[in-house]
Amino acid sequence: MNKLSGHHHISMLTKNGKRNNEFYTKILGLRRVKKTVNQDSPSMYHLFYGDRTGAAGTELTFFEMPVAGRTVRGTNAITRIGLLVQSYDSLLYWKKRFELLQVEHSDIATYAGKDALFFEDHEGLRMVLLNHDGQSTPAEWQVWDGTDIASEHRILGMGTIEITVRYLQRTVNLLQELFDYTIVTENDKEVRLQSIAGETFGEVIVKELEGPSEKPGRGSIHHLALRVATVEELRKWDELIKARGLDSSGVVDRYYFQSLYFRDRNGILFEMATDGPGFTVDSAIEDLGNELDLPPFLEGKRAEIEAILEPLD
Repeated sequence: MNKLSGHHHISMLTKNGKRNNEFYTKILGLRRVKKTVNQDSPSMYHLFYGDRTGAAGTELTFFEMPVAGRTVRGTNAITRIGLLVQSYDSLLYWKKRFELLQVEHSDIATYAGKDALFFEDHEGLRMVLLNHDGQSTPAEWQVWDGTDIASEHRILGMGTIEITVRYLQRTVNLLQELFDYTIVTENDKEVRLQSIAGETFGEVIVKELEGPSEKPGRGSIHHLALRVATVEELRKWDELIKARGLDSSGVVDRYYFQSLYFRDRNGILFEMATDGPGFTVDSAIEDLGNELDLPPFLEGKRAEIEAILEPLD
């Protein structure tokens, strides 16, 4: 079985798509690479932000849920997103930017062995910028030029993802035994693992925390998607997940990629998603994210869907 090649994307809940769009494009300088809908509930937006092409490993995605209430933080949840920047100077740049734009943030600190700047979006989603210190990134990542952020300080893609659970070893054992993650550091309450040794773009920190489970709402993280090269590999992973006694959705065609979904024994929702065909399957690169794109099976309902959705721009 091939090793996983890092994170594919991570998906969150937002109460308001327009404000969400403003934060991630105007403040963080990411490209909106796909404006589409939740394929299981097409009355809500599904928005994707990332690099120039929305390459796997750069994508932050949001389901718009206007009725979403406040997140009540707790355990058994994905609790923080790491985003990579090029240097320590980049962290200084972002600290000044956050001060100017009144974004909630900390002083520069250390996290996962790296210089770090913690911050939250307007809905309390917890994130951290990490100094990648000039290390290599996947060859397909391409920073987005359509932003006012200086080129040397733009966000590169996803880094360390934090998961908080009631029973530490349940999630650690899954990542280590089934998916062949390597343990980098560990103690009784926290384990840091990597899908590719030495690479932050496939890194996960699992923390142990007793208490009630998180009550999801606006600004909460719905699931983490792990990157798989092909649908053939995805089918093999499906068999292995089921053999471990976990329920799997089986392979689901999401048009832009093929996926499967499962929960670990702490209730953490994971997706596994293929690299292709990608977001250019129905858009030219220069047009990504401009119009509402729908998978073919929803195209016949376009007028009905467009009548429900509030304009973003």
